[in-house]
Amino acid sequence: MNMKTGKPISRFPIPTIDELPDDLRELILEVQEKTGFIPNVFLALAHRPDECRAFFAMHDALMLRKGNLSKAEKEMIVVTVSGGNECHYCVVAHGAILRIVAKNSLLADQLAINYRKADITSRQRAMLDFAVKVSQESAKVCDEDFDVLRSHGFDDEDIWDIGGISAFFCLSNRMANLTSMRPNDEFYGMGR
Repeated sequence: MNMKTGKPISRFPIPTIDELPDDLRELILEVQEKTGFIPNVFLALAHRPDECRAFFAMHDALMLRKGNLSKAEKEMIVVTVSGGNECHYCVVAHGAILRIVAKNSLLADQLAINYRKADITSRQRAMLDFAVKVSQESAKVCDEDFDVLRSHGFDDEDIWDIGGISAFFCLSNRMANLTSMRPNDEFYGMGR
C-alpha cells in the first residue's frame, strides 16, 4: 500500500520488510539508503523471494555489465521497449533514471511515446529499432538486422546486450502489468 495515496502497489500481497529473507531485506534496505525510498518493484516481486532474486540477478547481469553500451543507452532501450509494451511502472521508473543519467529532461518522454520522433542519433535509432523488433517481432530478427547494427559500430556483444535488455524488460513489463505495479510517486519528479 502506498502510504501517501493509500492505493495498492500490487494486486498480490506485499511482504513487510521484517517478513523478508535476510538477503532480500539487506538488498532492499541498501536500495532505500541509496535512493531515499524503496522502489515498489522490490516489494512487489518479493512476494516470491526466489523469483525476486533471479529477476534482480538477471537485471544486474544485463544492466551493470561492462561493455560498449552506455548507461544512458541501456536506459533508452528500457524506456522505449516499456513504452511499446505499455508498462506504466517501467516507463516512469526507468524514465526517471534516464533523465538523470542522460542529463536530459525530455528524452525519456519522447522515447516512451514515439522513439522514431525523439531527438536521437541515427546510431541510437538503429539500436532502438532493433530493440523494438526483439520486443515486438522477435521471430523476424534476421542477419540483415545485425548488418545494420554493425554499420553503426555495434559489435556482436553489443547486439546481444541490446537484444538481452529488450527481452528481459519484456518479462519485466509483463510482470509489472500482471501485478498492476504502481510506480513510486518519487520517480515522477526525478531528473526534471
